[in-house]
Amino acid sequence: MKKVGKKLIGVASGVAVTFGFLGSAAAEMKEPFMYFHIPALPLHVTYTWILMLILVGSALIIRRSVKAIPSGGQNVCEAMFGGILDFTESVMGYQGRKYFPLLATLGVFIFAANVLGLIPGMFSPTTNINTTVACALTVFCMTHYVGFKAHGFGYIKQFTGPIWWLAPLMVVIELIGHLARPLSLSIRLFGNLFGKEQVLVNIIVLGVVLGVDKYLILPMLAPSLMIVFAIFLSFIQAFVFVLLSMIYLAGALEEHH
Repeated sequence: MKKVGKKLIGVASGVAVTFGFLGSAAAEMKEPFMYFHIPALPLHVTYTWILMLILVGSALIIRRSVKAIPSGGQNVCEAMFGGILDFTESVMGYQGRKYFPLLATLGVFIFAANVLGLIPGMFSPTTNINTTVACALTVFCMTHYVGFKAHGFGYIKQFTGPIWWLAPLMVVIELIGHLARPLSLSIRLFGNLFGKEQVLVNIIVLGVVLGVDKYLILPMLAPSLMIVFAIFLSFIQAFVFVLLSMIYLAGALEEHH
């Protein structure tokens, strides 16, 4: 009974510690130690710029080593961006090639931002709502810019619908639907990434508390499996964001009937 009592006390303590940590993390997503922290700047801004420097630096290095016969990192980049280009054309048609730079940049940035926080001492910019809103507003503004550029003021017909006497109602419905797009994109990405961070903390803390076996298999195995899942989730969220962006852009380019 004493052993059972001790285990229950350990579990209760672990749950209390976990939810106490979650309460503080929900108020401010900070880790105990950060490699880079500039007091005058919010954490997500600092790590967004760090990530931008990493991505731009990597692109410049790869660009210098481009060869006629690809090998190594060039092979990986060509396969990755070639796949994104083929997928863009399958969703948007041949005209999607014009928007490939924007879509590929969004995809790579969001995925890299998602997984950055899995490195100890680093922070995922996408766990802050400001970063996801910025990405969503970029897509929102680009969608309507493309629509007006392709159709001129005829683009407004997409908001009025095919029946003239229903136009006032359709305009209201369409405006609500279009304004909901950046809200949906930003909250979906932020919510899933924020949730991923909290679940990872739960698994690690409870794994340590419950892993009272001799070899501590549970504390090591559970976080490792969760990190694999977190990488998969990061990819899925980046994929969904880019896919919806393609659909919105394709809708703006369609002719009104």
